[in-house]
Amino acid sequence: MRLLRMWYCKRKLSVFSPSALIVVTFLFFAMASVSSAGIQVQTREDTNKLTELSLEELMNVEVVSASKTAEKISETSAAIFVITQDDIRRSGVTSIPEALRMVPGMEVARIDANKWAISARGFNDRFANKLLVLIDGRSVYSPFFSGVFWDAQDTMLEDIDRIEVIRGPGSALWGANAVNGVINIITKNAKETQGGLVTTGFGSEERGFGGVRYGGKIGPAGYYRIYGKYFDRDAYANSQDHNANDGWSSFRSGFRADFGSSRQSSMTLQGDVYSGSADQSIEISSPTPPYQDLVNAETVTSGGNIMASWKHSFSNTSQMKIQSYFDRTERKDILAREDRNTFDVDLQHSFSLNERQKCIWGLGYRVTGDDIRNSYTLGVDPSSRVDNLYSAFIQDEISLIPKILRQTVGLKFEHNDYTGFEVQPTVRLLWTPDTKNTIWAAISRAVRTPSRVESDGIGNNTIVSPGLQGSGDQLAVVKFIGNDTLSSEKLIAYELGYRVQPSRNLFFDLALFYNRYDEIIATTSGTPYAALLPGMPVLVFPYVAANNVSGQSHGLELAADWSVSDWWRLQFAYTYLVMQLDSGDDNPYWEYQAKTGTSPEHQVSLRSGMNLGHNLQLDLWLRYVDGLKRIEVDRYMTMDLRLSWKPEKNVEFAIVGQNLFNPNHYEFGEDISLPTKVQRGVYGKVTWQF
Repeated sequence: MRLLRMWYCKRKLSVFSPSALIVVTFLFFAMASVSSAGIQVQTREDTNKLTELSLEELMNVEVVSASKTAEKISETSAAIFVITQDDIRRSGVTSIPEALRMVPGMEVARIDANKWAISARGFNDRFANKLLVLIDGRSVYSPFFSGVFWDAQDTMLEDIDRIEVIRGPGSALWGANAVNGVINIITKNAKETQGGLVTTGFGSEERGFGGVRYGGKIGPAGYYRIYGKYFDRDAYANSQDHNANDGWSSFRSGFRADFGSSRQSSMTLQGDVYSGSADQSIEISSPTPPYQDLVNAETVTSGGNIMASWKHSFSNTSQMKIQSYFDRTERKDILAREDRNTFDVDLQHSFSLNERQKCIWGLGYRVTGDDIRNSYTLGVDPSSRVDNLYSAFIQDEISLIPKILRQTVGLKFEHNDYTGFEVQPTVRLLWTPDTKNTIWAAISRAVRTPSRVESDGIGNNTIVSPGLQGSGDQLAVVKFIGNDTLSSEKLIAYELGYRVQPSRNLFFDLALFYNRYDEIIATTSGTPYAALLPGMPVLVFPYVAANNVSGQSHGLELAADWSVSDWWRLQFAYTYLVMQLDSGDDNPYWEYQAKTGTSPEHQVSLRSGMNLGHNLQLDLWLRYVDGLKRIEVDRYMTMDLRLSWKPEKNVEFAIVGQNLFNPNHYEFGEDISLPTKVQRGVYGKVTWQF
């Protein structure tokens, strides 16, 4: 259903000629072939290892998102993938959404220069609502539309320690809306960022960017860092290769302080402030002639947050954590303006009952209040609302056969102001017959609660000229109406996973899943009725939010990691997804989506990282994404390339080419907007640490 139509325009820009691309690709494969044939391109004395950790050590990295306690990746009974700081640096990405392309099972599509569609295991859309996103445990999931405003989520990429991504339900620990996955962006402890760092660069699409960070000590056991960053990104192009008026700029600054005088207690205090603006050309509805108008508009985002957490160890087997944050967001758009304040506090306690049984439990409370400035096209009633969320969870981990078979049972209880009481359980098994093989299985239930718009929204989506839409000689209005009696969307998920490390240099991770969805929120058409707009009668076609869609999805996700040699590493990912949805009321929109969808059936990623000697690094990233028939986006294949050089230990120069195979290509399109072409680009970057 169409709320509005966005029009984008941009001139066509070609950075590399096809012949240059062929030469670059040929040189890459030539170097790889010559090196593998035994011709020396590096020495062990003049280059470091490709990464600081071997594959064996990477599998022993501890993650916290799957169980809210530290556990090794190899011992996790969930489909988890970790993006390391080294992955981020060597990929050449300039934003968090771009980094998520590395993860099997994730769907990341750029809509235009400042908007993304990001989801896991289906249902991809700009307003994808089944993926919970956290930054250091702080939720950035918006209750306004049940999703994430990705243009407002950022930090200094050099400060990210890792990004933990769970595909599949995480609701038994993280609560409602963690339906198809959880993304937890974890920044470094301030102790790890001592000294200074300056980074700057510019390019064809990345017109200018830079960041500054400095860290120091506070007393005998305290550390801090402060940072600031800025970027200015060029607009993309529309189908006529005109300027799309979707340029984007943003500034962000923040701090973090970590204190801990002993292993028993530690405390963290951190916060951020930001401001940004993104351009768009948008067609809005109006109750007066000409009824629809194409305007150039600006979306302004700003906000800030502050978070404190305290950890205390009562013993080696008993730990407690308390975390609280306040978040303020402001978003001014031509369609609506949202001001939102959120306060959240969580407590969790983990302990061991005996040598074979570990428990973790927790309590949480969140209150969020909004103030919405409505427009004719989109609004909510009431315009201000305060919502409360109460939660509790418990998880019991039992070692049935020590070091071989483990069972985990978890349960989340929540009460929200939209659907009331919700229960979300999970049961998981982990079998490790030896040190090289891990098999896990899980059954989980998750829910997605209605958004503010779905519950209270009012939208005059389209105004049609007289004589169309069966309206005769009357003006026609397509109207969206929210429904405050909606139930939560429900998922029952079945998962099976297998990890194997047949040698110290090779690792495979396979996840299979089957998801059954019920009571998905969509719209159902009502009976047209006559109404009055200023000065003239209209015929209104109402569409009411309803729990009228069900369906299923299944697929597999494969990741492989191969250290070919000390200087060459390959990382492969493949995703297969099939979805079938049914509205149950002969709604042709959903019948069509059930056959085609907005998520690709096949995705392939191949990353190659090489240390060429003399402090040179060459990284190549090939990606293939299947077509999206419902929104008429063709399949595409593209390549990113990064070449870096360190003339000395603390200085790095890098040149990065992005989307090199084609001058431009579509990645996504919306019912509410015209598609925008993602363009080929190149940028240079300098990083100095002191």
